[in-house]
Amino acid sequence: MNEAAQAYWNEYWDKRGGDKPESVSAWPFGADPDQLAGLVISGIKTATCSALACYEAEGEPLPAVGDYSIILNAKNLPVAIIQTVEVNVMPMNEVPEEFAAAEGEGDRTYRYWREVHEQFFTKELNRLGKAFSDDIPLVCERFRLVDVKS
Repeated sequence: MNEAAQAYWNEYWDKRGGDKPESVSAWPFGADPDQLAGLVISGIKTATCSALACYEAEGEPLPAVGDYSIILNAKNLPVAIIQTVEVNVMPMNEVPEEFAAAEGEGDRTYRYWREVHEQFFTKELNRLGKAFSDDIPLVCERFRLVDVKS
């Protein structure tokens, strides 16, 4: 976690009080960090997904219910804090339409979600030396907005 994200995390818990969780991650959304962070802040985006293969390749633990994340913009500066409320691993071709809509992107249709995510995951998997398929396992995460950096 970078210095700005750590300072924001500490500031948030100093104001809030209580026991600060030990574990927090900080990351930008993949394709367009600023736009997607804006959708989170406006309350439109309440879900996200990642290819399971990316977690495995990077040796990263899967998100878990209760986890906190600091959302970074394209300049790696913190803009918000979210908390994970649900995590499911499922094949891409079984992701329900309402989850696609909860991702908040484009016109919020399943068709749009499918096209954009197929392009994104094809690039990500190619980078790992893997091929895209309709049934790649996705880590589907729902979250709630906890704080917006002022």
